[in-house]
Amino acid sequence: MSKTIYDFDVIDINGEKQSLKKYEGKTLLIVNVASKCGFTSQYTELEQVYKEYKDSGLEILAFPCNQFGAQEPGDAEEIKSFCSLTYPISFPLMAKIDVNGDEAAPVFTYLKESLPGLLGSKAVKWNFTKFLVDKNGKPVERYAPTDKPLQIAKDIKKIL
Repeated sequence: MSKTIYDFDVIDINGEKQSLKKYEGKTLLIVNVASKCGFTSQYTELEQVYKEYKDSGLEILAFPCNQFGAQEPGDAEEIKSFCSLTYPISFPLMAKIDVNGDEAAPVFTYLKESLPGLLGSKAVKWNFTKFLVDKNGKPVERYAPTDKPLQIAKDIKKIL
């Protein structure tokens, strides 16, 4: 049987192991985020999209990452504090991870292999790269950091 997103475990921002199997049957938008990035204001649109579609089966999973311009230097407590004070979000925030390289989180390796970027590149290019995963756990679309959450809401709505 081929892999799905549900075959992976991740660590949430509180250090607790979470099986992605708990999101089975949901549409997922998985995003690598950073607190000090030019795209950080996308947290606002991510929250808008989440509030609009969560009752229809959308989950957004945010994974802080410090691999791009050292724009997520804080520890878990600093990241949680930043989000609660600056961009209050109600969707799940995960532990800080790597998305590229030898230490890349397996879930991101899977996403990158399933949906290569421009010219077949498997690397994530920057913060706020987004991966849309359907209700069957299959990645269906990859979005650039410049693709704003409200712009991609139409794609989310289509597969809900």
